[in-house]
Amino acid sequence: MGVIQSTLEIMVNLSTFWSNKTVLVTGHTGFKGSWLTFWLRYLGAEVHGISLPAETPDPPGISLFTSLELHNKLANRSHYANICDFDLVKELIRDINPDVVFHLAAQALVLQSYKTPLDTWQVNVNGSLNILESLRSIKKNCAVVMVTTDKVYKNKEWLYGYRECDELGGSDPYSASKAAAELAITSWKSSFCGQSKHQSPYLSVATARSGNVIGGGDWAKDRIVPDSVRAIIHSKTLYLRNPYSTRPWQHVLDPLHGYMKLAEHLYSTSRLNGLLNPNSHAFNFGPDISSNISVESFIFRAHQIWPGCFEKLSSNEAPREAHLLHLNTDKAYQILGWSPILNLENSLIYTYEWYKNVQDGVSPLESCLMNILAFMSIPKAPFL
Repeated sequence: MGVIQSTLEIMVNLSTFWSNKTVLVTGHTGFKGSWLTFWLRYLGAEVHGISLPAETPDPPGISLFTSLELHNKLANRSHYANICDFDLVKELIRDINPDVVFHLAAQALVLQSYKTPLDTWQVNVNGSLNILESLRSIKKNCAVVMVTTDKVYKNKEWLYGYRECDELGGSDPYSASKAAAELAITSWKSSFCGQSKHQSPYLSVATARSGNVIGGGDWAKDRIVPDSVRAIIHSKTLYLRNPYSTRPWQHVLDPLHGYMKLAEHLYSTSRLNGLLNPNSHAFNFGPDISSNISVESFIFRAHQIWPGCFEKLSSNEAPREAHLLHLNTDKAYQILGWSPILNLENSLIYTYEWYKNVQDGVSPLESCLMNILAFMSIPKAPFL
């Protein structure tokens, strides 16, 4: 633990912005939320969370949130609540009084949205509005990053990347609910952020759109990486429901890095020349075009790192999902100076080596730490 402690001290010194900032992460017990919470804590932030309790996956019988010891490290700053409970959420946010908010809590699975469409719309739309409405009581500068998805765009199977100004849509309940959330958030900002009597001058709100993130510690059902890992561990065949669909594969650290850069930018430029933040709008965070490959190609490359076997399902055996999707990230580069740090090869290595190491007895905490330190040492782009 001495080596780990010394490297954690190095991490804390790498960014002064987050030191002692009060940060709220909704959905902090989930996959992305756990990574973000872990990262922010060791950058010196005081992290609070609002989320449902962490699910117990099989395997490994313990969530990433728990295996990173975040349930202990956050102590009384971890609040288990449904974001659809407005009164409770409002009370918690008033007490937390955050400087920065990352809203990740959501029903985030496409297949689950077919099973529970009403719950999906309720959580993803009304839950997001509950967070924003609760923030109206904040009386200090507060940066708010509302995380949605790359699936908010009306998918036209374009060969080129979708820009933030392109048409929104969604044919499945999950995608439609996230597109609806984008519209609701934009409407809320226009109505309640400003200088009028009924508006708040303190909030800078932007949405962040990223796609198929991969990384160690994801054990959700109906996601390609955890499904493939479970198949490998149990020596079973992986069945691909959409083998020819192309996805923008990206390691979880890259979009989280983007979210943090966006939050810092919003906070630091909260009011320019007395006006509301001109950058309070949508940003895409996606990988380079070379990382856009089919599901079949993705698994083929993954099995070169950790061998397994797979079979393809016919197209009529799976619910409809988008076949071709890519994001244009020029805006994030021009305004935030953000660009993806990991290429597809490194993303796959980070991900599958994480699971292999944990399977061999390395702790998830040490595995996540090694990924973060390696990510931050890559000189392709400046950190924060």
